[in-house]
Amino acid sequence: MKVLLFGASGNIGRAIAQELLTRGHTVTGVTRRGTVDGVDHDQFTSTAGDATDPTTVASLADGHDAVACAVGPAVGREDDREIIVGTARSLIEGLRKAGVRRLVTIGGAGSLEVAPGKRVLDDPNFPAMWRANAEAQSEALGLYRDVTDLDWTYISPAAHIGEGPRTGAFRVGGDQLLTDDNGKSDISYADYAVAFVDELERSTAVRRRITVAY
Repeated sequence: MKVLLFGASGNIGRAIAQELLTRGHTVTGVTRRGTVDGVDHDQFTSTAGDATDPTTVASLADGHDAVACAVGPAVGREDDREIIVGTARSLIEGLRKAGVRRLVTIGGAGSLEVAPGKRVLDDPNFPAMWRANAEAQSEALGLYRDVTDLDWTYISPAAHIGEGPRTGAFRVGGDQLLTDDNGKSDISYADYAVAFVDELERSTAVRRRITVAY
């Protein structure tokens, strides 16, 4: 496939780009400054673009088979909602204009359920520095759930995502937080990218949210 990838310069974005390239896809990476460090492949090009601008999204998406989004501002920034919710709105509008139906986007873990009707972010001990980000991701998920004319998938990571090996051994769930026998919820960037590209290729969770964890 020809895949347009927004947010290609972040830790998750780079991992997704590498996974796509490893599997033989052609990738156009989009960042605000137009460059992506650490990705060197003859099937990869980079370009500048603003994911919150639907006109830019439509123009860049034209001619691609699918769009992937790994946009997520740094924790604690005051513009979390502006970027996350703005990107969701822009992708929905822009892909409609471009006629590209397939969209896979990263999501947040805060909106995952830990009990019926109780989300991770509803815990009073939820880290304050992550709250704005988690609430914005939850709002973005709500926007996607109202969309029936695009083939979107929203992929929440485990409660903790970070550096680690690519094992290919993980579980995929739905709206509930996945934990191991010790109550931990973890996934590496590399294995999250494996799950992300699996879904991009197979389309087994169209118009719904999934999550991935060990």
